Amino acid sequence: MESWGQQPSREGMEIKAKRTVPGSPEKESRDEGCIISLLGVDQLLAILQLLPVPSILSFGMACHRFHSISNMDSLWAAICRRDWGSRVVDAWCTSARSKVGWKQLYCHMLFPSAASWQRMDQGDMIPAPRASHSMNNVAGKITVFGGGCDGGRHLDDTWVASLSENILDGVAWQQVSIGTPSGRFGQSTIVVGDVLVLFGGINDRGIRQSDTWINKGMHVANTEERSSWQLLEVAQAPPPRGAHAGCYAGDRKVVIFGGIGSDGIRLRDTWMLDLSEAPVSWHEVVTLESPSARSGHTLTWIGGKHMVLFGGRGTKFEVLNDVWLLDMEGEYPIWVERKAFELHCAHDFPAPRAGHSASLIFGGRILIFGGEDARRSRKGDIWVLDPNAGLEVERGTSYTSTSYRCTSFNEYKFTRRFWKRLKQRGRPPGKRSFHGACTMDSSHAVFIFGGMIDGELSLAAALGLGFDDGLYMLQLVP
Repeated sequence: MESWGQQPSREGMEIKAKRTVPGSPEKESRDEGCIISLLGVDQLLAILQLLPVPSILSFGMACHRFHSISNMDSLWAAICRRDWGSRVVDAWCTSARSKVGWKQLYCHMLFPSAASWQRMDQGDMIPAPRASHSMNNVAGKITVFGGGCDGGRHLDDTWVASLSENILDGVAWQQVSIGTPSGRFGQSTIVVGDVLVLFGGINDRGIRQSDTWINKGMHVANTEERSSWQLLEVAQAPPPRGAHAGCYAGDRKVVIFGGIGSDGIRLRDTWMLDLSEAPVSWHEVVTLESPSARSGHTLTWIGGKHMVLFGGRGTKFEVLNDVWLLDMEGEYPIWVERKAFELHCAHDFPAPRAGHSASLIFGGRILIFGGEDARRSRKGDIWVLDPNAGLEVERGTSYTSTSYRCTSFNEYKFTRRFWKRLKQRGRPPGKRSFHGACTMDSSHAVFIFGGMIDGELSLAAALGLGFDDGLYMLQLVP
């Protein structure tokens, strides 16, 4: 036994050094054991469920034991529900859960490999072919209003179809009103809870509107009796316009941007309507920067007080493919342009377009379908935009990435992408523009109705133009 002050033997020093070698399997095992004995696997899993995915992956790289914990099926089941929501997870489970583990399913959901088309049965009575109409999902019901049809005429009818559990069996349409609001196309129609808010539009005489309408009857079981539009008295309204874009803005607010004004000039102003205000009034939202003037673009709410604008046709009739985020969380609202990280610049991105649809899907992402280019050639491609994967473009400076680092293959598999093009399965519909689109409640499927297609259907075919009345469901599949 060594006495105090006595030098240890060389053999004893070697044993002690061996016991404390940093990174040795013995030390690794003791560290794992200490953490697990202090917290327990269940407590570790509870902590990991609160962490972002990159942190979970880093935890799993620390040692073999942590790697096995970070790959546990129960952990990734919780992560899937946390990041995507129970509704979409339940919808995916029926088709994909039996084939893969939860971690692999998470990766599939992060990067859906394809979208599957199915044409829906609509019964005997269906809305007339149209384009530039409104289409929304309100309280589990697809609603269609107005639009333009063959001959350049406007429509003034409202149709409703309930979404049943056996949606693949098709839908049955009801015409619930006609004549009110007056006929128009290129209006914005926005869902606020179970209320539908309509603004503006263009009639077949080319007159731009600036009226605001609401429909509160969509949540009632007997829609035919209760669905009715009411003109909303507002203290102030934006200038008349059509072919603008609008969306929900959180806290019972709606926002619109741009469009074509009464003088035919494209606009670049932003307006907000607060339904909780008394008296109700539109207010112009003034920002230091804003997207350029345009029409035929989309504006999509992605949660909180954030909205994303994409594409459209500019003042020189050029088509655009820029992405802008409207942030209304702070004291002052701001428009910020976003692009892909330079690290991902090799990834593809959509061509410029107008008259496309943009639908919010799970994970705060946006599904872009169709549209037309500068020569009015229609498109049939599908893209997923992840606004949270973008980089802010600073004004007045060259665009460079400020965060460059090497990532492992495992991390790269879970790195979000700003744009991703999807393959198409089933029987895709014809290429189209100015169609209607809305998302299923589970947010893993999108409905498409109508639109302008390459014409073989009517006298308008001489102009290469036709109007469609097909209803399609687009499901995202692993």
